[in-house]
Amino acid sequence: MERIDSHHHFWEYDPVEFGWLDESMANLRRDFLPSDLQAALQSGKVDGAITVQARQIIEETNWILNLADKTPEIRGVVGWVPLCEKEGEPYLEKYSQNQWLKGVRHVVQAEADDAFILRKDFNAGIKRLQQYNLAYDVLILAKHLENTVTFVDQHPDQIFVLDHIAKPSITADVFDSAWKSQMSELAKRPHISCKISGVVTEVQGTKWTPDLIRPYLEHSFEVFGADRVLFGSDWPVCECRTTYAEWIHTLETATSAFSTDERKAFWGGNAKRIYQL
Repeated sequence: MERIDSHHHFWEYDPVEFGWLDESMANLRRDFLPSDLQAALQSGKVDGAITVQARQIIEETNWILNLADKTPEIRGVVGWVPLCEKEGEPYLEKYSQNQWLKGVRHVVQAEADDAFILRKDFNAGIKRLQQYNLAYDVLILAKHLENTVTFVDQHPDQIFVLDHIAKPSITADVFDSAWKSQMSELAKRPHISCKISGVVTEVQGTKWTPDLIRPYLEHSFEVFGADRVLFGSDWPVCECRTTYAEWIHTLETATSAFSTDERKAFWGGNAKRIYQL
């Protein structure tokens, strides 16, 4: 069974460009490059990975595409292009010739406008992706789920992948019921899938446990189904709360009741199909 990590990042650390790496993420304030990825994948017995953009500049997309040319473990790239601007079209045309680019992403979660995902210029950019056979990664917070349903409905033929189960607020005191109901609604759309990634970093407080995140994993599995969930790590970001190998073990336990075919789909088959690896 081939394992493909559907979500990881590289960076050459710069305190200005990566200002979001605060004191709680001090151990991530260093370079993370292909040699680091190779060590992480080996620790989890993972065969390959999809590299996802970490900066919203075209130089980032060029950089990770160049890394893909030289790194056998990289199976595909989710990059960034200026979707809100007409100048994005030449980049899409250029990258259509690149074998590694499989999708694009915008950091919607960081936009000051909670309704950014409904902007006309942004949606005009999304409409261009289908002709280039590119998936779109949806990076949002749980508060954006309602607008995301409207957004996804505007593009019934576009392939979408939700990052990090939409980042619910996970606490030991109360279950995020609003996230649960809105995830159920979003999952009714068959053209969006869900990455089971980045969950540990959404736990509020200093500790997380498998029991604490299990209801969030189980609900995501239930509403999206085994053919629309993808294993992902969000490495190296996940390293501020867990190790790569520990996250793999957590997901192995969470999917222990899956059938053989369901495990094959979750651990790599769905990523290969959805991103056309």
